[in-house]
Amino acid sequence: MNDDDRKTTHFGFEDIPETQKAGRVQGVFQSVASKYDVMNDAMSLGIHRLWKDAMMDWLAPRRGQRLLDVAGGTGDIAFRFLKRAGAGHATVLDLTEPMLVEGRKRAEAAAMQDSLDWVVGDAMALPFPDNSFDVYTISFGIRNVTRPEVALAEAYRVLKPGGRLMVLEFSQIPQPGLQKLYDVYSFNAIPAMGQMIAGDRDSYQYLVESIRRFPDQETFLAMVRDAGFEQAKYRNLTMGVACLHSGWKF
Repeated sequence: MNDDDRKTTHFGFEDIPETQKAGRVQGVFQSVASKYDVMNDAMSLGIHRLWKDAMMDWLAPRRGQRLLDVAGGTGDIAFRFLKRAGAGHATVLDLTEPMLVEGRKRAEAAAMQDSLDWVVGDAMALPFPDNSFDVYTISFGIRNVTRPEVALAEAYRVLKPGGRLMVLEFSQIPQPGLQKLYDVYSFNAIPAMGQMIAGDRDSYQYLVESIRRFPDQETFLAMVRDAGFEQAKYRNLTMGVACLHSGWKF
């Protein structure tokens, strides 16, 4: 057994070898790809759309910018970015090809395919040169990365000087009583919705558990700063159910 085989990480509440996580996560999203957008609406009662709009408000896309949206799946963030920018280009990268297939269908239906590239790739080893993009976004994806600190370092590498990082992720509600109520909802309702809508309870059980294993707002803010980003800040959304982290490469 080599050193990589001995290193462990979490897959929901389960501890597994680091070498297994990417494949396990890929399996989850292959299973739910065709129902992913419908489930996002069901799980968040549609509020994820407001969170993504808040992300664009803070990001303030500008004409001509180049976006890399990592774990971008079906293209939700990329479409919003391009509409706000007016003109630009977005590259959507995801580990799971069926998610990108769904995104391409949406792009063709919206006649936006000329402004988009779709790339199968790993957040921890981005297939792009240094200083390639103006903006890097990752939404509800970094908690699924085996080593988030490596993904943040890669984000820093591929951003141009003056480039912007924006992370949207589920987080922790600062008030313990409200967090407990949210836990009751998420652990009971979301896997049941997954079974009913996507025919897959286990994948959504994992997604709920993965949220609880992700670092809180201040801990993740420190990780963003450790990756080299400056003027790093965060904003809670819906009392901390989700959170936006922002940083700049100078």
